[in-house]
Amino acid sequence: MTHQSPTLSEAQKRELHETALRIVSPGKGILAADESVGSLAKRLAQVGVENTEENRRQYRQILFSADDRINGCIGGVIFFHETLYQHTDNGIAFVKMIRDRGILVGIKVDKGVVPLAGTCGETTTQGLDGLSDRCAQYKKDGAVFAKWRCVLKISDTNPSKLAITENANVLARYSSICQQVRSQYYKACLYMFVMHLYCFNNLSFLGQHGIVPIIEPEILPDGDHDLKRSQYITEKVLTAVYKAMSDHHVYLEGTLLKPNMVTSGHSCPTKYSPEEVAMATVTALRRTVPPAVTGVAFLSGGQSEEEASVHLNAINNCPLAKPWILTFSFGRALQASALRAWRGHKENEKAATEQFIKKAEANSLACQGKYTGGDNNYVEAGQRSYGSCHAY
Repeated sequence: MTHQSPTLSEAQKRELHETALRIVSPGKGILAADESVGSLAKRLAQVGVENTEENRRQYRQILFSADDRINGCIGGVIFFHETLYQHTDNGIAFVKMIRDRGILVGIKVDKGVVPLAGTCGETTTQGLDGLSDRCAQYKKDGAVFAKWRCVLKISDTNPSKLAITENANVLARYSSICQQVRSQYYKACLYMFVMHLYCFNNLSFLGQHGIVPIIEPEILPDGDHDLKRSQYITEKVLTAVYKAMSDHHVYLEGTLLKPNMVTSGHSCPTKYSPEEVAMATVTALRRTVPPAVTGVAFLSGGQSEEEASVHLNAINNCPLAKPWILTFSFGRALQASALRAWRGHKENEKAATEQFIKKAEANSLACQGKYTGGDNNYVEAGQRSYGSCHAY
């Protein structure tokens, strides 16, 4: 008989699952506002804005101050560490601002990609050391879900088996730590409940355990590979990821997946229709992702804002059975127009916020298969926001 590993309590499982469901409620997706200082510097430079902490704060404030129209479009916001502790001009914490609207707060917990020795230019992601303590602190500071990004590349020889296996195991270890991190705290709370009867009237206090992990195995669209090879590699990577999740006893109902859509490489001469992209993407998911996974929130992978919305809409209209909620976790595909409208000028803030709201509404429709804004020139209609070997 195999060893029976410790499991989450039913209360812990229920909280994780309910949190995951809230993030991807019908019509809702995720705003990925977790760009690092270095990554945001590149985007600010494109519109002539200096990369200072104040400018980064002002830009995030433009997004977070959108009116109630986004309440039905955004279920969660992924913060970067710096942003989690920033405030509005009026001194209101960004975390409070988001939570007061019923939107859940998440946090990027990985520490970036590093070279993977023994491979040809491949990487793994660092940050497991001290992750348990960081998660406990982030939970105390308002975050209820987390994100960890691993990166793989397609070439004639990559991704290697080593890179696939290593990154799958890193994602699984991160997920397990996120879900289990509050277990000791849970026991302490039960003890307090027995010793102090006043806790009886504050049972919600007892339920605050664990963080929902978002699992992001991103396959970069660098290269000239076609749709068929992209689908094949995506299936291999996701198969390894969920094998590792099983090995590490991750509670799948309390997780979300953030994968790439299955698209051809950006240098591929063949252009595929949204319907072809959707069929390849849904087929890959059906072959690899357990139905127990609560939701799939796609990354945009450097597509233009319009291209990402059209593909998401086609995925939700794909005729194949889809047992998961299929939505978005976009960064640049929700922010590019807002950033161009702002350009660091105070008088442009309202226009920039309107651009963000417009894109949030478009993607809310797309994750319900109701977006009609696309046309035959959807790729050219928007500006691609992709940079080769994107890292942050």
